[in-house]
Amino acid sequence: MDRFNERQAPTPDNTAARVALWRALHVLADAPPHILDDTVGLQLLSPDPTWRERPDMDLQFTRLFRASIVARARYIEDWVLAEAARGVMQYVILGAGLDTFAQRYPTLPMQIFEVDQPQAQAWKKQALTERGDGMPDRLHLVGVDFEAGDHWWDKLRLAGFKDDEPAIVASTGVSMYLTEEANRATLRQVAGMASGSSLIMSFLLPIEQIDPNIRPGFEIAAQGARSSGNPFISFFAPGQITAMARQAGFGQARHVSSEMLARQYFAERTDGLRPPRGGEELLLARTD
Repeated sequence: MDRFNERQAPTPDNTAARVALWRALHVLADAPPHILDDTVGLQLLSPDPTWRERPDMDLQFTRLFRASIVARARYIEDWVLAEAARGVMQYVILGAGLDTFAQRYPTLPMQIFEVDQPQAQAWKKQALTERGDGMPDRLHLVGVDFEAGDHWWDKLRLAGFKDDEPAIVASTGVSMYLTEEANRATLRQVAGMASGSSLIMSFLLPIEQIDPNIRPGFEIAAQGARSSGNPFISFFAPGQITAMARQAGFGQARHVSSEMLARQYFAERTDGLRPPRGGEELLLARTD
């Protein structure tokens, strides 16, 4: 039992916690050089010392999944840092979970808006305070109660987001829980942002296009999502999601494949670690 459960305080989403632990597991169990060096989420969670003995932390079972997680995270971070270098100073993370970008780049002069459920944000604020990070002025935890009908865009503006300035919006591990129309609405909202804005969004391929090596694990994850009341409901082929982005108003849209991420970040590795072919892929779209 972790320290937060002991006090009956708010707890993070199970999926978000698992992703944070997989990111840490990459650092602790995989050979260097690491694709992403992130153990901050592990420190925030402060799990039981036996956490690596959990079935969902098995090194062999999670190998492909953690490679996929760190690959997409690294690509997004490289994009954000490149955009910041050219002057984009707003970064919005939808479904932020235990994202630790703000903690790992403390001197980057960028306004960071993390959007998630209010309970998750209350937990994270408490965890950051207990770790000693506190809440720097540039970090905004935006609590949005989607079930109560809150609109993330309205809450974002109330938190200080400047809609006349460009921004980067990242959304990973979210689209599969939304209807197609809700995904289209998100695309339209971001496409309407200031010139120079961009979106990186992950999406799930249809089951028949998913790498057979990860289908058993994917089916376990899908069953878990159904059992928790948050089933996977949206799947997109790459051509479909890029067409949706252009229809929403983006000037540019392209598919960033897992094969491309493997070539970019894993080509020199000698341990065979690499993301699976297909599964959760990325859409990269720009407003100009």
